[in-house]
Amino acid sequence: MTLDRISSDPTLAASLEIVPFKRRKRIFDILFSSIALLLGLLLFIVIAFLIKLSSKGPVFYCSLRLGHKGRLFKFWKFRSMYCDADSRLQHLLKQQPKLNREWQKFFKLKNDPRLTYIGRLIRKTSLDELPQFWNVLKGDLSIVGPRPYLPREEKRIKELIGSNIDVLFSVKPGLTGIWQTSGRSALSFEKRIALDLSYVQTYSFLLDMQLIAKTIPEMIASKGAF
Repeated sequence: MTLDRISSDPTLAASLEIVPFKRRKRIFDILFSSIALLLGLLLFIVIAFLIKLSSKGPVFYCSLRLGHKGRLFKFWKFRSMYCDADSRLQHLLKQQPKLNREWQKFFKLKNDPRLTYIGRLIRKTSLDELPQFWNVLKGDLSIVGPRPYLPREEKRIKELIGSNIDVLFSVKPGLTGIWQTSGRSALSFEKRIALDLSYVQTYSFLLDMQLIAKTIPEMIASKGAF
């Protein structure tokens, strides 16, 4: 389904009444995240040590994201950027129009100079996202769902799909999802929204298992990650 069709159909949001996730999905999320946190403890320690060794600043990075029904929650990652990343970004976007155009299209930079050496490695392999298993355990995220959007992206989402933003936020965001396994950052922002809406409309436990199975090889190949 394209964004044009979604935006032109004001009754779509009403017709797509998403049944709340079943209890088994929440049980699966708790079990999966608990096992991942326990088994990944040594890896967590190694990554934390390398981050502290490579640059000054905290090990973890916390930001606000849009969750279920648009509610804000604290989103955790391993820090992959220098502590003055925001000021670096604003300076770069003002000085380099090409990078500014790239940022406006993807909300990311392929060769982001704000990344530390270790940060570039863990970002490329998605290891920076491991702390989000804690978000899953808390109930902010599900293992599978649309990737959570930034608060500043909400305005653009509304411009693209209007009131159907309620459909997009009708399920919990996920640690992985259809966008993560379909090109990730190589896709435009509009394509990402279309994929996320497609997931919401076709959600099933089987689809979740398929997306989880696709996530590991995508991480290894680092396809579309930047």
